[in-house]
Amino acid sequence: MQELIESGQFLTLSRRNSALFERSHQFTLANGTLVHITAPGIISFSVQPTSKPNKRIVLSCGVHGNETAPIEICDDLVKGILTGNITLAHDVLFLFGNLPAMDIAERFVEENMNRLFSGAHSKGEGLVNAERVRAKQLEDAVASFFEAGEGTRYHYDLHTAIRASKNEKFAVYPYLHDRIHSKGQLAFLAACGVKTILLSESSTTTFSYFSSYQYNAHAFTVELGKVRPFGQNDMRRFEDAKQAITQLITQTEYAPTVDMDDLDIYRVNQVINRNEEQFTLHFDDDTPNFTDYPKGTVLASEPGKEYIAEQDGEAIVFPNAKVAIGQRALLTVVPTTLDKLDV
Repeated sequence: MQELIESGQFLTLSRRNSALFERSHQFTLANGTLVHITAPGIISFSVQPTSKPNKRIVLSCGVHGNETAPIEICDDLVKGILTGNITLAHDVLFLFGNLPAMDIAERFVEENMNRLFSGAHSKGEGLVNAERVRAKQLEDAVASFFEAGEGTRYHYDLHTAIRASKNEKFAVYPYLHDRIHSKGQLAFLAACGVKTILLSESSTTTFSYFSSYQYNAHAFTVELGKVRPFGQNDMRRFEDAKQAITQLITQTEYAPTVDMDDLDIYRVNQVINRNEEQFTLHFDDDTPNFTDYPKGTVLASEPGKEYIAEQDGEAIVFPNAKVAIGQRALLTVVPTTLDKLDV
């Protein structure tokens, strides 16, 4: 563990020599921070001074292995904490999701992991592949972390999108059921450079929804830009996000503000699934997210069914005609407002 403390290379060791972390390890850094490694790519830090942290923060990345910029951000933060260059004010759990997919520079190996949470990993055929096993392991890690101590719970699941976007950075706010959207969280996202928010209106099997629903966490799927290979990200484009996250985990009280007029709020209007082998999107493959269409435009089709824009200005998000049959191939969104907000 001394090599790990000196180098901070937790992610590198998790990928190249995962056997090191197949059993649990605990040790304490010179500044008193307790480190707990439960598996390759799963590491938590607990602040030990007498004053209790008032936040329990989960930062996950690499649920899709080719979404590299958030992985590089979290890797840098973990290095900084392990080497003593970053001192935490709150307990933080870092999750590097799909290590094998990172190694082959693909979104996933066998199955899209971000459709496997809230117990979906064990339904149907059960834990039949590595992604399903890992999704359960990640859920268990979040459960253990949130249940280990007091404090407000947060989970930011960091991604980058497959295609370009007219709104480069955006976040999906999971369906809250009877809870109220948080202005403070919208302000934090804005500080990260994320000023476009999608309000989900249904239960899903995404990682952020799991934490939001199961643990009442402030949780988001945060899209920080476009997919690029390791080493090819212009990290200047992610500086706001990195700085805001750093302030969140190192400052006892970090409370950015936001003018709601500066945000673009959308609600999901249609969830379009691929139900047939012959499923076609009726726009070019390089069409950016948030491209909008007039009412009546055919957006997608499959035998016996056309999917059309139901409103003028209805925009596309996350289009992917190659998803597995039965999975979401496209979201459509329309502008909306938030009339009721919690602080």
